[in-house]
Parts: sequence; structure tokens; C-alpha cells
Amino acid sequence: MKGKGLLVAAIVLAALTGTLYWSNHRKPASSSSASAAEASPKILDIKPVDVTSITISKPGASELKLAKNDAGKWQISAPNPLTADQDSVSSLLSTLSPLDSDRLLETKATDIGNYGLAKPAVEIDITEKNKKSADLLLGDDTPTGNGAYAALKSDPRVFVIASYKKNSLNKGENDLRDKRLLTFDADKLSRLELTAKKQTIEFGRNKEQWQILKPQPMRADQTAVEDLVRSLGDAKMELSASDDQKKDVSAFNAGTPVASAKLTDVSGTQEFQVRKNKDDYYAKSSAVSGVYKVVSSVGTSLDKSLDDFRNKKVFDFGWADPEKIELHDGAKSYFLTRSGSDWWSNGTKMDESNVSTLVADIRALTATKFPEKGFTNPLIDITVTSDGGKRVEKVQIAKNGDDYIAKRENEPALYELSATSIKDLQDAAAGLKPAAPPAPAAKKK
Repeated sequence: MKGKGLLVAAIVLAALTGTLYWSNHRKPASSSSASAAEASPKILDIKPVDVTSITISKPGASELKLAKNDAGKWQISAPNPLTADQDSVSSLLSTLSPLDSDRLLETKATDIGNYGLAKPAVEIDITEKNKKSADLLLGDDTPTGNGAYAALKSDPRVFVIASYKKNSLNKGENDLRDKRLLTFDADKLSRLELTAKKQTIEFGRNKEQWQILKPQPMRADQTAVEDLVRSLGDAKMELSASDDQKKDVSAFNAGTPVASAKLTDVSGTQEFQVRKNKDDYYAKSSAVSGVYKVVSSVGTSLDKSLDDFRNKKVFDFGWADPEKIELHDGAKSYFLTRSGSDWWSNGTKMDESNVSTLVADIRALTATKFPEKGFTNPLIDITVTSDGGKRVEKVQIAKNGDDYIAKRENEPALYELSATSIKDLQDAAAGLKPAAPPAPAAKKK
């Protein structure tokens, strides 16, 4: 019994000792969080909306100065007056709101030169609208290469920040300038003129629909024109530290013209030229001074012919189901009317699957090319009513050799169609049939 009592006492003593050790050594979660915050405090915390000017200084380079204009837009004032890239400046400021450190290295550094901060690699002076300012110093990289030393000019502390943060702040004129070669408002664009492949095409926009105006009125491929507008809006300078404006101008002048464009919005007209010299493309714009190298896609996206922008679809009703279809093929005639999701012909409900095939084949009629002649005696007439009766499209189709040619009512353009597409259309029409009668109701037992 005595041995048992001693064993129980030893177990209780061990449990109490362990509890005491755990209690003394375990810190509360809030205390751990506080320690982490103390170990990696904020260096700087600004409100981007309050910043009015930024000055970036680097050894051996001219100061880069930016300021907000009266409209709240950032402008570069030095070393050259330029429009700033608003998104790039916002990105820089977001890095400073706040700028957190990885850790606090020294609370009171006696020689900041040991960290490359006496002559910093980058110095950023921030001024806010209340005239409050902050001067951030970025020094050497840490020995591990994944961090950099940082400090505020008015603060004796030295911090370590992540390398990517230093890279986000180490910006020059080329990084922060607006690199767009054209500054038009795509939403308010009303006219676009493209000269390429020895022809000039003029586009006009009515509401949201583009049309070809010259060389003659034609239906435009909306996607193709919007892609052209997007390519022009995305045209940017390819800048590097070794850029030589004189060499770029010389290369442009000696290059082969690829394309030119004129774009008109509510603020006026901007002009753009692209030339190719060997394997490189160079561009010039009325919106900015100078000649600049551009990526090859800028040139290739403009080097298009008229047919690249023409609407090759014969019908415009798109993916919406029409309300009426009238088709005459020689002695055969078909009349279809839609009510809700049901299709009817002369009072008879039609098989939905068969009608859907016919609608799809009409929708799919697409020009393989645009002939100048060949439309003689039409064999097929199709009238499609859609958009609540607001759009009525009438098309005639004639045989021309092994293929067919279609012509829309009141339009001069001709559309060459493959024989296969017409056979599919005729087969779908011939396959129309009434819907199966509903199954009889089950008899009550």
C-alpha cells in the first residue's frame, strides 16, 4: 500500500510540474502577435489620395519629379515634361500605403553608411496636401539578396524590406511615363480611317455599330473593327535605357510604310503611322512627339485588307431566334412562325429540332469571298424577321458554276457561298415535319 501511495504522489507531482512549466513558458497569442508587429513595424503609411508630389532621386541621374495637376492627374515635370501613366504611379503609391518592413534591424543606427543609406540607391520624397512630407531612403541589398535596407531620413531606425518592394519603388522616367502612342477615347470614337495594302478604308460608328463608309458603304465585321481599335489603343512605346531617338527617327524614315490611321473622337483627330525597317517596327503619332519602336503585333494588326473587315455573315440576326422565316426554293415554299419556344407552319406545330437545324443553317451562311459579279437568276429567296419585327432581312441566292452567290436586298455587295452550305440548307428545309402528337394520358384504373 505504501508503494502505491508513493507512485500516485509521484504522478501528481509530475503533472503539477508540467503544468507549471507550460504556464510559465507559453505566451498568450496576443503577446505573440504584438511581438511580431514590433519585429516588423510599418516604415511609412500614406494615403495615396492625399499625395500631391513625388520626387525620385538616384545617383548619377536627374531627379524625377511628379505632381498632380488641377484635374487630379499625375504629370511628370522633370527631367522632361510628360504625361504620367496613372496606373503606374498608383501602383508605386500603393506600395507605400503602408510600407511594411520585414524586420527592424537597428533602433538607433550610428552609421547608416554601413547599409548604403548615406548615399542611397533610391531616395523618394513624398509630399501630401497638408504639406506633410516623408523622405524614404533605399540602400544596399542584404547579403542573402532577398531583402534591402531602408530608412526614413528623419528616423534613426534601419529596417529590412523585401526585395520586390524595393523593385516596386525603384522607378525611372520610362517606368512612370504614359507609353501610349494614341490617347483617344475608344467609347467616344466616331470615325476611323485605315490606309494599308495600297487602299484606304473609312469606318463610321452609329451608336455601337460600325459600318464601312469607304471605298463604298458595306456591312462591317464588328469584332474585326473592335480588334483594330483595341490594337491602336494598346500601341505603346518600347522603351529602354539605350534608346537613341536619332537612330529611331532614321530607321523610321528609311523604313517601308506598313499602315497609317486617323481616329476621331469628341476631342479631335489623332494620326498614327507604322513603318518596318528590317525586322523592327517603328511608329509615329500626332498625340506624342518623337518616333518609337513598337512590338511587331502593332504593325501586323494594322496590315489588313478591306475583306478582313467586311461582315462575311449573310444574315444579321445572330444568336437570337427569329420570329418568322419564309423560304422559297424553286417550286417549294416554307413558312414558319415562332410563338414562345414553339414553331408553327400554317396552323401546324412543327418539330422543334428540325426547325432549329434550319435556323442554324441560315445563320451559318458565310461568304467564302466577295465576287464583283456572277449574280444572275436567283433560285432561292429567304426572308427572316427578328428583333421583335424590327429587323427584316431579305436575301436572294443564285447558282454560279459549282458555287452560289447571295445578295441582300438594297445592298450592292455579293457573297459567294459554298455548295455544301446550300445543300445543308435545302436538306434542313426538306426535313421539316410536324411535331409528334402528345402521348395519350394514362388510363385510370
